[in-house]
Amino acid sequence: MTQGSYKQFCPVAMAAEILCTRWTVVLLREMIAGSTRFNDLRRGVPRMSPALLSQRLKELERAGVVMRKKGNEGGLYEYHLTRSGRELTPIVEGFGVWGHRWVETKLSLQNLDAQLLMWDMRRSIDTTPMPDRRSTIQFLYTGAPPNLRQWWLIVTPGEGTDLCSVDPGYDVDLYVASDLKTMTAIWMGFETVRAAVRDERVKLTGDRKLAADMQTWLGLSPFAKEKKFVA
Repeated sequence: MTQGSYKQFCPVAMAAEILCTRWTVVLLREMIAGSTRFNDLRRGVPRMSPALLSQRLKELERAGVVMRKKGNEGGLYEYHLTRSGRELTPIVEGFGVWGHRWVETKLSLQNLDAQLLMWDMRRSIDTTPMPDRRSTIQFLYTGAPPNLRQWWLIVTPGEGTDLCSVDPGYDVDLYVASDLKTMTAIWMGFETVRAAVRDERVKLTGDRKLAADMQTWLGLSPFAKEKKFVA
């Protein structure tokens, strides 16, 4: 933490030495969203190397922001925010609100990442309008690299949502074909499922009710409700 120190007693400078290293705020965003295991954290920050992730977690642990403890399954370690870390929630959320309001939509949509999009969509699913049974939705991103082209969300009311990048072997209830930019724009709240379907940028095949309710059950980015401003 002392490398690149501002060498100022100002609390802003001291906090910045802990929080403003590369990837730290993004990692905290993932922990605030509920991820605690190393592999889940990796899925939430897929472009962060495992070595750097491990380093940042150790730094945050030394700073008293994160604590490491053994989990209930298999003795694997989990990483939890301390009281100090939880107090960062409104600060990290404020970053997101500011970014959504003031960063140009065109710039945001230049940073496409199918893995991150699907991981975020997985935890925003609203099962309320979905059937009271397991539903499998397959996403096909046209134009994406082969290893990032197909994804499956398996939604089981009362149990949660699983994300697979390999065919889980279940019958598919709804097929969603789209380019990655369009689906990202929908999830960010920049446009709607209905408009994208109308313009033939999204194609829905399968269960008609699942298709009709997609805008509702898909959920959106927690920042999608924020009004967009132009600088």
